[in-house]
Amino acid sequence: MVQENTDFLIIGSGIAGLTFALKVAAFGNVALVTKKGVMDSSTKMAQGGIASVFDTLDSFDFHIQDTLAAGDGLCNKDVVELVVKNGPDRIWELTELGVQFDLKQKSQKDPEDFDLNFDLGREGGHSQNRIVHAHDMTGIELERVLVNHVKQNERITLYENHIAIDLIVISTRMKRGIFTTRHEDYCCGAYVLDRQADQVKTFCSKITLLATGGAGKVYLYTSNPDIATGDGIAMGYRAGATVANLEFVQFHPTCLYHSEAKNFLISEAVRGEGGQLLDSTGKTFMKSYSSQKELANRDVVARAIDSELKKSGDDFVFLDISHQDSEFIKNRFPNLYEKCLTFGYDMTKEPLPVVPAAHYMCGGVATDIFGRTNLHRLYAIGETACTGLHGANRLASNSLIEALVYSHFASQQAVDDFKNFDFSSTPDPPPWDEVGTTDSDEVIMVSQNWDEIRRFMWNYVGIVRSDKRLARAKRRIEIIQQEIHEYYWNFRVSADLIELRNIAVVAELIIKSASHRKESRGLHYNLEYPNRDDIKWRKDTLLRRPFVG
Repeated sequence: MVQENTDFLIIGSGIAGLTFALKVAAFGNVALVTKKGVMDSSTKMAQGGIASVFDTLDSFDFHIQDTLAAGDGLCNKDVVELVVKNGPDRIWELTELGVQFDLKQKSQKDPEDFDLNFDLGREGGHSQNRIVHAHDMTGIELERVLVNHVKQNERITLYENHIAIDLIVISTRMKRGIFTTRHEDYCCGAYVLDRQADQVKTFCSKITLLATGGAGKVYLYTSNPDIATGDGIAMGYRAGATVANLEFVQFHPTCLYHSEAKNFLISEAVRGEGGQLLDSTGKTFMKSYSSQKELANRDVVARAIDSELKKSGDDFVFLDISHQDSEFIKNRFPNLYEKCLTFGYDMTKEPLPVVPAAHYMCGGVATDIFGRTNLHRLYAIGETACTGLHGANRLASNSLIEALVYSHFASQQAVDDFKNFDFSSTPDPPPWDEVGTTDSDEVIMVSQNWDEIRRFMWNYVGIVRSDKRLARAKRRIEIIQQEIHEYYWNFRVSADLIELRNIAVVAELIIKSASHRKESRGLHYNLEYPNRDDIKWRKDTLLRRPFVG
């Protein structure tokens, strides 16, 4: 059994994990674990940009109000103010690290007023231009710079192709009569599978951070990369962390409809620059669903497209920006333009076929304003976490700024905990136990259940839900969970089995959360309860694994 000891264990290599790593490395040794390559993350796929206030016509109040409006009554206003008001400082930090955002053209009248004069875009739900971007490849630019700094930092050890299995939690309990009550549960690391060596390692840490991204692969159609299997949410829940608001799954309205265009997102910025949604006859339809038309929030646009497809029986609608100047399109969206050409579409001359796809988890592991979970020494940030910023629906491009702000405050709190916590009494974690297990001879179980989960989640727990659909999903996930449980304890772990186990847990939590909420709000739409009910349901949905002692 291999044991790795570190001060800070970070699971995930997107913008949240990388930024946190750079900030805490000055105070201790850091182990950064990532399930594939360090650049394989949802951050890398972010096209649009980062929402923050820089324009003279904009204000913090405007950004706050836009965020609250998108969140449909469930945002934590204190958190919204914290993220919005700290946003500009975090973006300045990125520029100091070397991130190259798009700037406005130099003014002939005032050439001195050019330094970091960001070329700000606008996306759905925003009342002002406030999207800081690097063409349509913002995520690639962010990852490029942050990964470069991480690799140059001698205090950070990078473990690629290592997939976390479970958190290691030590429980201290107080007994009073016949009752057993929780006294203190704290995280001291994780069991991690080294995929190349096919060996489980025990990572012992003083501070552990979950930053594994989202869970889009729970659904059949998603804009997410293959790594987005809800690992952090599932591990946190199994360990006893509270999770929140998992019924709020954001479906991006516009993924390219093409048999070979796996996960390829058509950025919301295309609609922000004048792109229009058309039905199969070439008519616009968004005006029938929202006064904001194409710039309505994502839940509105996704449901509108879903409604149009159900009415027409078509497989897709069209997104058309060909009426704009072709050179503008090529300059603003160079990556999109080139990628669409490879699939046979010239977006400067013709509309693109698009469909909605699972995109972003607004719920996750519940945290406070410092990224702390209810388990001592366990933090969660980024899409893995539910901070209270997004409420029932995320405002476009608020995710990256949330990750930056929370990595900043979480790193400060984690360093403080690291300096002041007495680790001398922490017992050694139990070794990984695979006694009695054998190599799998039924790999078909993994692929069969993986496919079944993703399909019934799409059909029954997707953009539009009903009590009957949710009940069907609940029956199916219960059967699958039993099969996975039996399989997991009989065979040695593999990456595929770990991911299947995690998407099954997240699917079950989404179903439970959606079944509990008897209203329609934000991203959760139930045909039996089509209206929002602030009297009964203006509250978070909280789930925590029952303690069995």
